Amino acid sequence: MAIDEMEKKLRPPEIPLKPYPPKVITLASGEKMVVREARREETGILLGTIYPLIGVPSDFYDIVAARMYAEVLGWYRYRVANEFVLVGVIDGVIAGIVNSRHVSSKLGMSLHTLAIKRGLRVGAQLFAAKMENHIDVLGEEEVYIVAESPNGFKRWMIEYQLEDRSSQYPEVRSELGGVPTYVLTRKLWDAVREVKCTGTRPVPEKDLKSAEKLIMPSEYVQIPGFKR
Repeated sequence: MAIDEMEKKLRPPEIPLKPYPPKVITLASGEKMVVREARREETGILLGTIYPLIGVPSDFYDIVAARMYAEVLGWYRYRVANEFVLVGVIDGVIAGIVNSRHVSSKLGMSLHTLAIKRGLRVGAQLFAAKMENHIDVLGEEEVYIVAESPNGFKRWMIEYQLEDRSSQYPEVRSELGGVPTYVLTRKLWDAVREVKCTGTRPVPEKDLKSAEKLIMPSEYVQIPGFKR
């Protein structure tokens, strides 16, 4: 597609990113969740999945969904530099979405984690996959992370024992603002990778094929307060 000169000026410079290698995780239910990188042409499906949650205040789904919606749309419109989006897929249906931004060879910026299928630690698995992409695939040294819900704080800050540098280094600040910025370093990741980051590669062809075409969830029954 031809890009006019003004559009070229509006688009941020991008660093070519290594692709995230898909993996498959067997959940506690026995279901297989394929984790793979989303493609820009799948943005409509992603936005359609996120949008119904913007009006759900429980567990802060509303703010996470609203911000992720804008971030994914910004990725699609080429208004965010070096963003990547990973999806967790069960039999083609989106079970969760995570997104992040590669800032430099040393730094990653975690954006948001949205679990749709609850009770199976889908969000935790996808967050770990996101960190795996930042540090093991893209080779960053650390990732800035903030939480917007008590659940997120427990899952990331406490379980990962992230570094809180905000009091000593107030200039360390996530792009998301808000709560103090916590940091996952390569050393911390090396300490928790074996426990937090599960899944196998290569993904069997049958499972990979099942995740090829994304399907929006038909229901959000596990999310408290959701009303269609």
